Order: sequence, then structure tokens, then C-alpha cells
Amino acid sequence: MAKERKHRIVVLGGGPGGYEAALAGAQLGAEVTLVERAGVGGSAVLTDVVPSKSLIATAGAVQSVRDAGKLGVQTFLPGGDGKPVRPEIAVNLAAVNKRLLAMAGAQSTDMRLSLEESGVRLVQGSGRLDGPNAVLVSTSQEGGTDFDRIEADTIVVSVGASPRELDSAKPDGERILTWQQLYNLQDVPEHLIVVGSGVTGAEFANAYATLGAEVTLVSSREQVLPGEDPDAAAVIEHEFKRIGMNVMSKSRADAVERTEDGVRVTLADGRVVEGSHCLMAVGSIPNTQGLGLEEAGVELNESGHIKVNKVARTSTPSVYAAGDCTDFFPLASVASMQGRTAIMHALGDFVRPIDLRNVASNVFTYPEIATVGWNERTLADATNVATAITHTIPLNANPRAKMIGFTDGFVKLFAWKASGTVIGGVIVAHRASELIFPLALAVEHRLTVDQVASAFTVYPSLTGAITDAARAMHVH
Repeated sequence: MAKERKHRIVVLGGGPGGYEAALAGAQLGAEVTLVERAGVGGSAVLTDVVPSKSLIATAGAVQSVRDAGKLGVQTFLPGGDGKPVRPEIAVNLAAVNKRLLAMAGAQSTDMRLSLEESGVRLVQGSGRLDGPNAVLVSTSQEGGTDFDRIEADTIVVSVGASPRELDSAKPDGERILTWQQLYNLQDVPEHLIVVGSGVTGAEFANAYATLGAEVTLVSSREQVLPGEDPDAAAVIEHEFKRIGMNVMSKSRADAVERTEDGVRVTLADGRVVEGSHCLMAVGSIPNTQGLGLEEAGVELNESGHIKVNKVARTSTPSVYAAGDCTDFFPLASVASMQGRTAIMHALGDFVRPIDLRNVASNVFTYPEIATVGWNERTLADATNVATAITHTIPLNANPRAKMIGFTDGFVKLFAWKASGTVIGGVIVAHRASELIFPLALAVEHRLTVDQVASAFTVYPSLTGAITDAARAMHVH
């Protein structure tokens, strides 16, 4: 009897989506080839999520030292006259960035080893589809014309996205920067102008202001973080201004140019802002051009993102896609789930379609904003807005928040009025990313506010604010 041939899977891109897809395929007994140009982990590990959140953690450590006085912890040095002088907090940005990139490289190596131990074949190079069941791979550094052809029963495209560049503000890697180029800085910028107040712009503006830079945040919207809960964004904007950031609302940047010793940002109303450096945080574009997708029958939307369904399948049955190159949420956690879901579906394993309403996300500002499920915006757009209830518990009423000196924030819950089922939540707090998990479980498993309230929380704890909000929403 002839030996049954293994299912052949080719994954393009080794970011969170591609990594999980390759790992899942190997675990399920398939023959898996992963094609990656830069390194396992992709931009998420090498130039985006891992280094940026590490930088933000460093800024958080600086902020903790600065805020220690609220807890009675005072750091002073004796002055020349014998009187105490508060020492400055020194930030060695070159050392910080060296650590971040080393950490990213180590994470990439760990991921590569995991794939190799699982039996995944790794190919370094650039790949593109050659129809719906094959991939052409160029291993030439210059992107030559010699290709290896790899046949596949299933293809997973997980090629990510790149920072959007504007013709009127071309990054040069020295003064005008994308978020991928910040790690080349040797010193904290004297005056960093951040164009764009979405998640990326807000996070870096917060981090560099905390590290000691003068920061101007140019926002075309009325409020920073326009995609987040309005109450949460208001807390963050207040904190930005408290630490000395210049927030320019309703200010659209028309052009950015280098000067002799810095940058000049020209706004749409004619005003000019000058600084030492400029970070362009104006979104990203999917890396889907030149991959042979449309020729293979894969449908893209107008922005170039790959259209996928809830099991990460494209319009071509043998081709799946995961991550920022798709039209789903651009989150590493979503990419990972898409990659694993795609393989399980392709191999006929049990799979649960991805429900984006159950996705937890986080903004790594100080404090953080964590969200899951329905929110005020989606409820306002729904016809059944009157059937939902909400309750907010401010952290200044929470004993643990008072103890750690961090009371600028809140816990907000959303539930259906008739059943009390928890449908969403917002947490603004120190390490909100860790606190959102109970609400993510509640949303995923359709728990009621009474069920959430009946769980024991540690006293005192920030999670106590979650059960307090749930108790206040008791359905009679």
C-alpha cells in the first residue's frame, strides 16, 4: 500500500500569524514550509510590538520613580550648601535601544527554534503566489529572477504591513522617522513632534515625553485616540497635558521638511511647528503588492487588504490569510488566532470561527486603556442601543488604587438590560492589559453581571472594581 502523502502547507511571512499557522500545521502532521524575508517574528517582534512595548515599559519605570513622592518615597542628594537636591533621572537612550533590539532578536531566535523543533522547514527569502497552489521563492538578496517553486495544498499569507509614508513628509531615518526607525536614536530627542494621535502616535508621544523629551502631538481630531472610548481618551489626554505634552487638537499636518538642525511641520491652517525630530504615525499599508494574489483569485479591498472570512479563508479556497495584511483587526493576538484557525480549518480539525467582538485590545499609554466587546460607539450604531446598560466605577474609589497612588482611571461595564449578560468593558488603569482578562472571559462565555459579581476577588485589588461594577448592575 502506497504511503499517504502529507498535506503540504506553505506560509508566507513569519510574524505572529505565520508563526502560529506553521506551528499548528506541524503539530497536526502536515508538511510545512515557512518563507520569511527578515526573520521569524516579522516586524511585530523585530521592529514593532516587542521593542515598542519594551520602550514603553522603560518609560513606565521612569514615571514610577517620578511619582514615588506621592507614596512618601523621596530621592534626594545633598547639595553644596547641605540642603537636599532632587537628582535628575538619567535616561541612556542608546543603551535602552540596544537592549530593546537585543531582546527582539532573542525573541525571534526562540521562535525560530520552536519551529525547527516542530519540524517546520524554514526558507529565508521573498515569496509570491504562482496560482492558488504554488509559491515562487527568491532567496537572492537583491530580489533576482531565479525562483524556487514550492507546491502547496494550502497557502497562508501573513506578510504584515508597513508604516504609511506621505509624499509631503518622506522619512529619512534621521530627523523624519517612522516608528520602525526610532531605535536608531542615540539620545532622547530635544523636541519630538508626533504627527498622528492614534494608538501608535499616542504611545510613542507618551513614552518620549516621560523619557524627558519635549513632545508636541499633532492631532487632526478633536481628541487624542479617536478610535477609543471617549471617556478613556479624555483621561489619557489629561495625563498627557499633566506631564507637559503640547497637544494640538484639530490640527492637520500638511508637510514635514528638514531644516539645518531639525524639522519644520507646516499645518493646514498655515501654522508652523519646529522641533528636533518628527515621528510620522499616520497608519500603515498592507504588504500585499506584487505577491500574485489577484492573479490567484484572491480578493483585496480598496486599501489593498486581503478579504477573509471568520476562519481566515480568502476568496480562493486553498489560500488563507492572517494578520495586518487582512481586513481584520491589526492586532498580534488576532493574527495568531487567525493563523491557527486557518490551519485547523484547512486540515478539517474542529474550529470555532473568530468573533471580533470578543477580541481584547490595549493601548500602552500611562495609564493603559484595555477594551473588549461592545462599546459606546458600536452600541450607538446598533438599533438595540436602548436594550443595553452600562456602569462606571472610578478608580479613586478603589482602595488598592489609592494605595499604589494611581487613581486616574475607571472600570466600565456594558451588559444587556434584560439578561444581564456582559457584552463589553473598558478599563483605564495601570497595567489594564492584565486586568481585562476577566472581562474577556465574561464576554467570550456570555457570563452575566451576577455571575461576575459572585466571583471572589482579593481585597484590596484593582480587580475588585470589576466586581463592584458588576454588583451595581444586578438585574432584578
